[in-house]
Amino acid sequence: MRKVLLSATALATAIASTLALANDKLVQLSQSEENWVMTGKNYNANNYSKATQINEKNVKQLRPAWTFSTGVLNGHEGTPLVVNGTMYIHSPFPNLTFALDLDNPTRIKWMDKPKQNAAARAVACCDVVNRGLAYWPGDGKVPPLIFKTQLDGHIVALDATTGAVHWKLENSDIRVGSTLTIAPYVVKDYVIVGSSGAELGVRGYLTAYDVKTGEQKWRAYATGPDDELRLAKDFNSANPHYGQFGLGLKTWEGDAWKIGGGTNWGWYAFDPGTNLIYFGSGNPAPWNETMRPGDNKWTMTIWGRNVDNGEAKFGYQKTPHDEWDYAGVNVMMLSEQTDKAGKKRKLLTHPDRNGIIYTLDRENGDLVSADKLDDTVNWVKSVDLKTGLPLRDPEFATRMDHNGRDICPSAMGYHNQGHDSYNPEKQTFFLGINHICMDWEPFMLPYRAGQFFVGATLNMYPGPKGDRQNYEGLGQIKAYNAITGEYKWDKMERFAVWGGTLATAGNLVFYGTLDGFIKARHADTGDLLWKFKLPSGVIGHPMTYTHKGTQYVAIFYGVGGWPGIGLVQDLEDPTAGLGAVGAFKKLANYTQMGGGIMVFSLDGKGPYDDLSLGEYASN
Repeated sequence: MRKVLLSATALATAIASTLALANDKLVQLSQSEENWVMTGKNYNANNYSKATQINEKNVKQLRPAWTFSTGVLNGHEGTPLVVNGTMYIHSPFPNLTFALDLDNPTRIKWMDKPKQNAAARAVACCDVVNRGLAYWPGDGKVPPLIFKTQLDGHIVALDATTGAVHWKLENSDIRVGSTLTIAPYVVKDYVIVGSSGAELGVRGYLTAYDVKTGEQKWRAYATGPDDELRLAKDFNSANPHYGQFGLGLKTWEGDAWKIGGGTNWGWYAFDPGTNLIYFGSGNPAPWNETMRPGDNKWTMTIWGRNVDNGEAKFGYQKTPHDEWDYAGVNVMMLSEQTDKAGKKRKLLTHPDRNGIIYTLDRENGDLVSADKLDDTVNWVKSVDLKTGLPLRDPEFATRMDHNGRDICPSAMGYHNQGHDSYNPEKQTFFLGINHICMDWEPFMLPYRAGQFFVGATLNMYPGPKGDRQNYEGLGQIKAYNAITGEYKWDKMERFAVWGGTLATAGNLVFYGTLDGFIKARHADTGDLLWKFKLPSGVIGHPMTYTHKGTQYVAIFYGVGGWPGIGLVQDLEDPTAGLGAVGAFKKLANYTQMGGGIMVFSLDGKGPYDDLSLGEYASN
C-alpha cells in the first residue's frame, strides 16, 4: 500500500511538474516581443507590447511591409498569432488556417481547409466570423499544437509544424443552433472552449479538454442545477449577496433554464496565482424578458473558475434579468493596482455590453468600481457597489406593455466583442466603444430547436453624440483609469470601434475602424498620429511583433460581423440583422468586403527588401 501511495504521490508530482512546465513555456513565449502567442498577448489579456522601435515620434513613417489574402470574404475578427518565426492566420467560415514563415511569407507553409457542414451558416447569429486560434507549446512527446474552432461546432487540434490533424471532436450541436465562433484558450494542458447560440435558445457551457487527446476534463453550464454549474463549496463566500446555491433553477420559471442561453463566445484571462480562469456568460434566451421571469442566474455573469476542475469560486451577475441583450462576454483584462484606499490589489477590468465598465478584485470577486462607459447610458442610473445591483430607470425597460424608446446602449452594447488593451506603465485602459441606441418592440414566440428564439424587433441609430440624420458618429475611442474612474481622453469615430485596441510602450494606441482605417493615436493625448486605408473595414484588433530586429504591426481587414451583416448579406430592412442593418446603413458608402492581413513597419522595411526573395530560379 505504501508503495502504491508513493507511486501516486510521485505521479501527482510529475503531473504537476508537467502542467507547470507547459504553463511556464507559454508564459515565457508570451514575454518575448518576438511572439504573440495568444489573443490578448499574455494571460493578463492586456494587448500590451513593450516594443518601442515604433513610437509617437516616428509612427508617421509606417508603411506596408507585406500582405496576405485569406481568399475569404465575410468578417475577420480576432488577430493572428506569431510563435517562433511563424504567423498563424485564421479566417471566418469555412475556417481556413494558414502558417506563414516570417522569413519568407511568399510560400504558405501549410494550410488547413476543413470540410464542414454548410448548414452551420444558417444558424450563425451574426455573420460567420471566427475569433482566432490558440497555441500549445508541446512537451517533447506531443508536438506543439494549434487549436481552432469551426462554425459547425467542432474543435480541432493541428500539428503546429505540419498542419496535420492531431484530433478533432464535436463540442456543439448545430442542429439545436449551437455553433462555435470563439477563439480556444490554452492553460496548462487544457484547451478551454465556450459555445454560441443563445439567440436560438442554446444553454451555454464552458468545456476543458486535454490538449493531447481531446478527452473532456470538465464542463460547466451557465444555468441549471448546482452540480452542473460546478459551484465550489465556498462559492461566493466573500460576497454572499451575489447569490450562492440553488439559484440556477430557482431564478427561472419551470424548465426555462434548459433553453435559457448564457453562452460564452468571448474572451478569457487567467491568473496563475489564483489558478482561476476569468470569463463572462452571455444573454438569457429569449431576448423578450416577459417570457422568462426571474433573475435568470447565472447568465450575464463574470466567473472566476478553478482551471483544474472548473469549480466556480465566484460569480457576479451584472445584469439580473437582462431585458436588452446585453450579453456580458466581453474582454477581461487583468492588472495589479493600488485602490483608492491605498491597498495593492489584483484586479479584473471588464467593459460590459450594458455600458458599465466593472473592476473586481479577482481573488474573491469584490466589486471595486462600476463606471459608465459614456454619460449617455440611460437604462441604469448607477450600480450600488455594496449590493452589486444596477439601479434601473423604468422608462427604458422593454416589458410587453411598454414601448422602449431611445434606449442607450442598444443591444449591440457600448462595448461588444472587441479585445481592448491596458498599458501598465500608464495604468490606463484603451477602449473601443460603440455609440448606438435603440427602440425595442417585444413579441411572443414559441421555442423550436434550431430556430431563432429572440422575440423582439429592434431599430438602432447613433447615440446622442452622433449624427442621427446621417447615421454617423456610431463609435468612440477612450482612455480610462479604473482607480479614479476618469477618462483621460475620448474621440468620436464615424462607425463603431468594433475590433479593439493595441497599446505599446512606444506611447501609442492602435486600432482599426469599420470604414477601413488602421489608426495610431498618442497614448497620453489621443491625438491622431498616423492612419492607413485598408482594402476593407476592420472588426479585429491589431497586434505587434519583432522579427530579426524589426518591429511590425499587423491587422486583419475584412468587414462583416454583426455591424457589417447588412453589407455582407445585402440586406435593406433596417430591422434585419437583429437591428444592425439600420444602424450601419451608410457603411457600404465607405468600404466593401475583403479578407486578409496587412503588416506594417517603419519605411516598409521587411522581407521583400531582398528582391530575390520569392523569385523563381531557373535551372
